[in-house]
Amino acid sequence: MAYDEDRSQIRASNGPQTMASLRNLAISLHRLAGATNIAQALRHHAWYPLKPVNLLLTS
Repeated sequence: MAYDEDRSQIRASNGPQTMASLRNLAISLHRLAGATNIAQALRHHAWYPLKPVNLLLTS
């Protein structure tokens, strides 16, 4: 429930599958970076907006 998928309003065409893929990618990148608690990693990156960019560029 870290991404609050139940309240998502994306229901048409390929939207749900695309969003699920993006969420899985984000979780995988956090795991590769060494995160063991995904919710905590998401909160941390929410406070430091440049960290996700660095995460993408270094992975």
